[in-house]
Amino acid sequence: MLVFGKIKTPLGKMSAFVSDEGLSLLEFCDRKKYDRQISGLKRYFKTEISESEHPLLIQIQNQLNEYFEKKRFIFDIPLNFAGTNFQKSVWEALLEIPYGSTVSYSDVAQKTGNPEAVRAVAGATGANKIAIIVPCHRVIGKNGTLIGYAGGLGRKKYLLDIENQQKKNIKK
Repeated sequence: MLVFGKIKTPLGKMSAFVSDEGLSLLEFCDRKKYDRQISGLKRYFKTEISESEHPLLIQIQNQLNEYFEKKRFIFDIPLNFAGTNFQKSVWEALLEIPYGSTVSYSDVAQKTGNPEAVRAVAGATGANKIAIIVPCHRVIGKNGTLIGYAGGLGRKKYLLDIENQQKKNIKK
């Protein structure tokens, strides 16, 4: 059984879908294809979803609050990915991008051992179901431009700005 709850952030409401195994989806409620993600989650896990309380939902809210308050740089939420093996390998590579850093899609492709699979990596990055915690916002175009964030480029810029500001404070 998956349970979900609403998470409040400075960037808008998010929905978190969890089970005892971990977080499977954390997404902005106004994201395009939001409903399709939820139905895909139900199919993947072959389970129903209900709105309920779960200790993991409180942990997610607390850690996101700390992140936005610039007090948390690493999340330690258990994750329960819903995707193909290739997607999971890309999402694992995204987890290795350091706080306040950015990489290109080709860098991620290289990291997964598939240097020629840049488009497939971009697709898997776009299919990431765990926003912020799996930091797909840290992936930018090879020329340094902000591209490809399902939550919107304004949110991507906001997240990167938080991390860059805090990274500068840490170095002082």
